[in-house]
Amino acid sequence: MGTNASLVTEFVLVGFSRLVHLQGLLFSLFLAVYLLTVAGNLLIVALVSTDAALQSPMYFFLRILSALEICYTSVTVPLLLHHLLTGRRHIPRSGCALQMFFFLFFGATECCLLAAMAYDRYAAICEPLRYQVLLSRRVCVQLAGAAWACGALVGLGHTSFIFSLPFCGPNAVPHFFCEIQPVLQLVCGDTSLNELQIILAAALIILCPFGLILSSYGRILATIFRIPSAAGRRKAFSTCSSHLVVVSLFYGTAIFIYIRPKASYDPATDPLLSLFYAVITPILNPVIYSLRNSDVKAALKRSIQKMGPSEI
Repeated sequence: MGTNASLVTEFVLVGFSRLVHLQGLLFSLFLAVYLLTVAGNLLIVALVSTDAALQSPMYFFLRILSALEICYTSVTVPLLLHHLLTGRRHIPRSGCALQMFFFLFFGATECCLLAAMAYDRYAAICEPLRYQVLLSRRVCVQLAGAAWACGALVGLGHTSFIFSLPFCGPNAVPHFFCEIQPVLQLVCGDTSLNELQIILAAALIILCPFGLILSSYGRILATIFRIPSAAGRRKAFSTCSSHLVVVSLFYGTAIFIYIRPKASYDPATDPLLSLFYAVITPILNPVIYSLRNSDVKAALKRSIQKMGPSEI
């Protein structure tokens, strides 16, 4: 088994190679989406970093989330663009492991960061008098650091575990990047125990933060319903709506993709689902927070005005 394990030194990412006549169109489409994703999230980072009105804990976490989205999509899309442009779809085994590590690293970090953002909304709405104490600068940095540390542990644990297993061939990954489920399908022998361990670990890292988010929003809703005026309820809920949309998009696809056996993996449809959370969701983040957040819209307007021609 040890000899066989060394046979596969590289993988082939099948991706969208079957769509032979659409390679140019797909390249243009993904390039446009990637550039918009990077530009939109960089804009959020710049606004939060420079506008004095966006210095609350919520925007501290939003800046990190936007930076994460840039990193998250940069793990997969540039390589996909290279494959579409050149037609060369080979990736070394070490490169595949590295891509899987960073994808899991940034994805797990975002899971935890979204939970920290839910706690921020809970503190702002349910504990307004203690908000500055509960979400002090030190606490925010600690929560963000814990999210990054958790992401690093998840990425390292999953990647080292999967690539310690034997790969004897074939080496064609039915996906456009080195995702856990399609790579696990290429492992030699019975992987049912390994598969169970991976599913349990994925459930832990996804469902624990998701449970904290649900708990936070349960208390938030209870508090909002006790507000006597309809206008007050709308204002309180509006501060959570953008985060709720992002959580629904991210966790909805992540739970479906990772917490299930590899036998249910469908090479025809699953890459499309992965495309949604790996490519589409990151571009929606700046759109959601720009259109649904009055503070961000006001900051963007002030920034545009500053760049306009000065009065003489």
